[in-house]
Amino acid sequence: MEAELRNKSDNFIQLEKDRDIKRFYINDDEGNMTGDYIEFNLQDIELPVKYQQILEEDKKARTHLKFKLDEIECRQDKKGKKLMSANEEAKIRAFQDFYRDEVRIYNMFLGENGVEKILCGRKLSWNTLEAIDKVIENQILPELKVSADNIKTNIMKKYSKQESSDVLE
Repeated sequence: MEAELRNKSDNFIQLEKDRDIKRFYINDDEGNMTGDYIEFNLQDIELPVKYQQILEEDKKARTHLKFKLDEIECRQDKKGKKLMSANEEAKIRAFQDFYRDEVRIYNMFLGENGVEKILCGRKLSWNTLEAIDKVIENQILPELKVSADNIKTNIMKKYSKQESSDVLE
């Protein structure tokens, strides 16, 4: 049965291949390619929305961190179990939670394990998020801005070129 269907090409529908796939290849500290990459479909109309969403989520995470730190500051400090006081330990935990949230937020945009790919096996450190912000702003966003403009232009062209016979009177 399948062989019969394969002989009749009019029984199949196939979409065109995505032509606007942009890959950002990952290099390690020494500039060597790791083989990993982050991939974006520049025609994806949800891509600018995803970026906007991570900005909103990032703002919420930062607000939550500030609230948490203010709450810790209001508590009376007491001696901790080891070197740090109880408040110092609570602040470190708040920052760890914040960084965990930030990785989740970035991965919503960069794709599954996007942050881990960029880190190339390194652990998250205090300046990692700032470095990832720079990568997104300087390397990825310029491509996405062009993409968002292209999507808007293509949609406007498509729907503004309607023939007068297509429009109901």
